[in-house]
Amino acid sequence: MNAILRRFLMVEWSGLLGAIVLGVVVLSWLSPAFLTEFNIYVMLRSFCVALLVGFAQMVTLAVGQMNIAVGALGGLVAITVGGLMETFGLPIAVAVPVAVGIGALGGLLNGVLTARTGINGFIITLATASAFTGINLGITQSIPYYKLPPAFVAFGSERIFGFPFLLIAPVIVAALLALFLARTIPGRHLLAVGGNPQAAELSGISRDRTIMLAHVLSGTLAGGAAVLAVAQLGSAQPSIGTDWLLISFAAPIIGGAALTGGNVSVFGTSLAVILIALIENGMVLANVDPYWVQFLLGALILAAVWLNRWRAVRTGGG
Repeated sequence: MNAILRRFLMVEWSGLLGAIVLGVVVLSWLSPAFLTEFNIYVMLRSFCVALLVGFAQMVTLAVGQMNIAVGALGGLVAITVGGLMETFGLPIAVAVPVAVGIGALGGLLNGVLTARTGINGFIITLATASAFTGINLGITQSIPYYKLPPAFVAFGSERIFGFPFLLIAPVIVAALLALFLARTIPGRHLLAVGGNPQAAELSGISRDRTIMLAHVLSGTLAGGAAVLAVAQLGSAQPSIGTDWLLISFAAPIIGGAALTGGNVSVFGTSLAVILIALIENGMVLANVDPYWVQFLLGALILAAVWLNRWRAVRTGGG
């Protein structure tokens, strides 16, 4: 029994799981409203968009890159899906894939520019984020799209007991992404390039193609998050994505991702998003100023980076 406990504690995400269990126990004790069906629904609903946003940054961190344009690209996809349905009258089954495709194209642009110029992805995506935001505001003049199909809006608000329909997509994406990284050759290439680019190239793995793949996946996931955000809000707001940058880094880093690349965790990132949702919900129930959430997220990121560094030193990797 002690051996099993020690093995569990050595797992990277064990601390996160323990913090979540402790948070649930404490919040249940402090507030009778915490475990109500409606509050569980609210927490799970807030979890949906954040999870895909975290995954969008996670796949670029896997190759040692950063995507500063996650939120700006998400905003562009949001107004695209809204405009296609309201202005052009396209059905949901057409508008959603086209809009997510715009996200993938934006990611491809980031990847091509990063790979072909040799400029750090941080700088490239910082520049494209400004471009995507400019296109967004230029098209909409900051005016949202409100006339969306009722079925699309209903998908963002309907639930079965405490389970929101909106959660179906992130759960499927998480499972597919975990399989992709663990069981497919391109997924393993992402981690190989992030872990040791020189060794990966000597093994015949194209660093440029792998970086482009990571950015395409990132753009696609950001696009999916934007579509869910539009369904959640019931309107395509040009401001969607403006507050995504912090959560995009917080989730994978707290979940155990290495900033230098080569090590990410779909499950760890998911647990980190759950923990963040618990913190936000707990603060709402306790009537704490929501701005303290930003402070706590910053503190959690610093703690996670320190812990990752400490582990690297202990294992001889630092």
